[in-house]
Amino acid sequence: MKMTFRWYGEGNDSVPLKYIRQIPNCSGIMGVLDQYAAGEVWPLEVIQDYVKHVNSFGLEVEVIESVNVHEDIKLGLPTRDKYIENYIQTIKNLAQCGIKVIVYNFMPVFDWLRTDLNREIEEDGSTSLYYDQKELEGMTPQMLVQKTAETSGGFTLPGWEPERLAELDRVLKLYESVDEEKLLENYKYFLEAIIPTCEEVGVRMAVHPDDPAWPVFGIPRIAHSKEQFDRIVKLVDSPANALCLCTGSLGSSPDNDIPAAIRHFGEMDRIACTHVRNVKYLGEKRFREASHLSADGDLDMFEIMRAIYETCPDVYIRPDHGRMIWDEQARAGYGLYDRALGIAYLNGIWEALEKTDKKNK
Repeated sequence: MKMTFRWYGEGNDSVPLKYIRQIPNCSGIMGVLDQYAAGEVWPLEVIQDYVKHVNSFGLEVEVIESVNVHEDIKLGLPTRDKYIENYIQTIKNLAQCGIKVIVYNFMPVFDWLRTDLNREIEEDGSTSLYYDQKELEGMTPQMLVQKTAETSGGFTLPGWEPERLAELDRVLKLYESVDEEKLLENYKYFLEAIIPTCEEVGVRMAVHPDDPAWPVFGIPRIAHSKEQFDRIVKLVDSPANALCLCTGSLGSSPDNDIPAAIRHFGEMDRIACTHVRNVKYLGEKRFREASHLSADGDLDMFEIMRAIYETCPDVYIRPDHGRMIWDEQARAGYGLYDRALGIAYLNGIWEALEKTDKKNK
């Protein structure tokens, strides 16, 4: 297991690398270069400089997140081939810089959705990301985009890049003719094009689950259950076609048994990395994000970590979204304090598993 921390880059993250280096057992970061729009090639020299800078703080960069897939690929438009070629070049450039895992998603239009980025938790006065389907039903996609931008605190948000959302109306219209089967067909085309390169350069593609774990605004979604992920890993039968098992995204639906899903895909060697976080169910399609402590939410962190330990122990792990605590001002879900507490908690579970295992042997 390698414990990591998501970092958005110098000048674009409230958490400096020197603080991340001080978190116990944190080996490195899951990085991102969000200055590049979906479909653009990430330049080799820029990646090299980024990795060198992170390494200078004693941290590794072996996982990169949010190499976004252009909407034309998801839609299956004639222009998709040029964007796939660009994506392949980015894979090659990242591999040349020591990147082993690329986290991405195939969610149409929106990477993730919340109806409130800063909902106060009555029990302790902290705030967290929050979702309520009833609130969403009272909004248009455009209204949600505006609300999200207004409450982001001036920080960029993954999946909500301005250049993507500027095309919102046009793209939503195009998706009216795309159902789940068509989206899956377009996904297969994409994977068949890129996986041979991934195998050649030693990179694993790790698809992130839909967040939340159901369709929104009538747009098809194909990655939010064990059964759907079974279909995805069979689209191209290769270890390079892997998963980013995000416990909070899958766990937003109580229908998903997260430890069982980890064991299923871990035993298949199809989990390349994990995002571990907790959620609290508040009603049907209504939840908020909680601290990592099992008792604060509805996911069993011990069983989740045990499933990872027993089926995919060499995986990359990072604590996912944290609450905003101790008056910290940061990108929603990505402050220092609660995520650092999350790492400490997950480290404790891992140490207990290791020592118990050793004692039993």
